[in-house]
Amino acid sequence: MQTVNSINFSDKRALVRVDFNVPLNEQLQVSDNTRITAAIPTLKKIINDGGSLVLMSHLGRPKGGFEEKFSLKHIVNELSKQLGIKILFAGDCISEESFRLSANLKKGEVLLLENLRFYKEEEKGDKLFAEKLSKHGDVYVNDAFGTAHRSHASTAVIATNYSKQNRCMGLLMASEVESINKVLTNSQKPFTAIIGGAKVSDKILIIEQLLSTANHIIIGGGMAFTFAKALGGNIGKSLCEDERLETAKNLLEKAKQKNVKIHLPSDAVIADNFSNDANSKNCDTNAIPNGWMGLDIGQKSIEQFSEVIKNSKTILWNGPMGVFEMSKFEEGTKQIALAIAQSTKEGAFSLIGGGDSVAAINKFNLTQQVSYVSTGGGALLEYIENGSLPGVEALK
Repeated sequence: MQTVNSINFSDKRALVRVDFNVPLNEQLQVSDNTRITAAIPTLKKIINDGGSLVLMSHLGRPKGGFEEKFSLKHIVNELSKQLGIKILFAGDCISEESFRLSANLKKGEVLLLENLRFYKEEEKGDKLFAEKLSKHGDVYVNDAFGTAHRSHASTAVIATNYSKQNRCMGLLMASEVESINKVLTNSQKPFTAIIGGAKVSDKILIIEQLLSTANHIIIGGGMAFTFAKALGGNIGKSLCEDERLETAKNLLEKAKQKNVKIHLPSDAVIADNFSNDANSKNCDTNAIPNGWMGLDIGQKSIEQFSEVIKNSKTILWNGPMGVFEMSKFEEGTKQIALAIAQSTKEGAFSLIGGGDSVAAINKFNLTQQVSYVSTGGGALLEYIENGSLPGVEALK
């Protein structure tokens, strides 16, 4: 698949699908510009070539038609600041006025279209809607990895309106795909996957896929207690999916057959309440008293897991080890993050993905000390589960 680096955009209009689904504060100003700054290298490449830009994105989940709080006009100032040029705005994405604006763009000019999801056809993957959108550009660029798992009009269907010479990945999308492939298909061994979070049910497919590639799978977070109970442990009132006990046993059995070592926490930090002010203590994972719940991994588990991470050449981290949002129960997640950073420093490749893992890496100021932090939580997980994504396949 080609990237924007394979194309000279001189005198061309690039229609770029970006992911500008950014949080806005109460004054409807951008409160976190990470997704905007992530797209800037792709946009600058096209402008520097002498091309013009038409940008399309969604924002939030509008119920049907225009909603003021979801208008992309609210991000114009931030985008203009990041690109260093004035941004034109079209109050619709397929109106006659929007087509007039895009047709008259001069070299280096940028037009932002209104929220795609004001049309229900976007999420339905409507072909006619996609065909209309395609009239905004000579070349289609997808740089919205965070939405590449959706078969929407602007992410998957639209590409069929362009020849393969005139469709490509943006630099962000390309780096995401390259990083995932480095882990899934070209991983240096030993490869360790660290899977956390609340529910086994959310991670079954990922764990099953990883059994074919990983050497070690570390399991933490609330989901670890479902495994502990499946093995006959007493877990008090810890989070547990009773309907998934059999699933947990089956995953452990499959791992054994494939010679993959699954590491479960041997101890936990437990509390008598789900609160930062709760009474807490360390305890064996399999012997949690009634009325108490596990909210983090314990010191022994931290040491065991850190040792595995230290000896790894490839690391994938998805999901925290405990309720790291509360300072009392952040230590497990923090120490695992530090172990990943240390292993990276010593030459391992580390990919961090999934909202909570990214939030943790940011919280502990370790973003610059890991190899790659993915911008697409759901997209990353589906890529691991399915081996590709609709938005990626569409560009092939």
